Amino acid sequence: MDHDDIELLAAELHKKGSSWSPFQVAASTSLVLYFAWAGSLALGLRKVYLQVPYVPSSVKQVRNMMSLLQGRSGKLVDLGSGDGRIADLSDCNNVTVFLAPSLVPLLERKLLSELPDGACVVAARFPFLNWSPTSIAGDSLETAWAYNITAVRQAGRQMPSQRLNLLYKTQLCRENGKDA
Repeated sequence: MDHDDIELLAAELHKKGSSWSPFQVAASTSLVLYFAWAGSLALGLRKVYLQVPYVPSSVKQVRNMMSLLQGRSGKLVDLGSGDGRIADLSDCNNVTVFLAPSLVPLLERKLLSELPDGACVVAARFPFLNWSPTSIAGDSLETAWAYNITAVRQAGRQMPSQRLNLLYKTQLCRENGKDA
């Protein structure tokens, strides 16, 4: 084919427009469907990651959390990148938690069933709503709450009115700048 023939063929193809052959249509459709399927599968596998977005702790927040653990000894585990399913907590005396609020209730049961008496759980930004803290550090988004597992277990066995009194006492102590 010489140069003139190529120009004639190009002009003829240009006049016809850019119609796709059935094979090109089928291949393109298959490719689009494959990527849609793969994308939905990837989202399904990353379900937990969608519940727990990456939000780094601030320096002040870490300082508040660590101040609540000051003077304590024993193993420390940080549950800040998941819901604790694979962590063995039976020998942990200290646990720090920075999780999305949707995971906190799920973790309550695990902590209560696995942690030894006397263990301390420190939560950042999102408190355990069913537990009464033994001490609190910081304010606003920098707040950290410490919970003594023995006290939490005892409060769980108390009558609802006793729990409300304990919660009231904790709040009152906080307002006066004292530990409960």
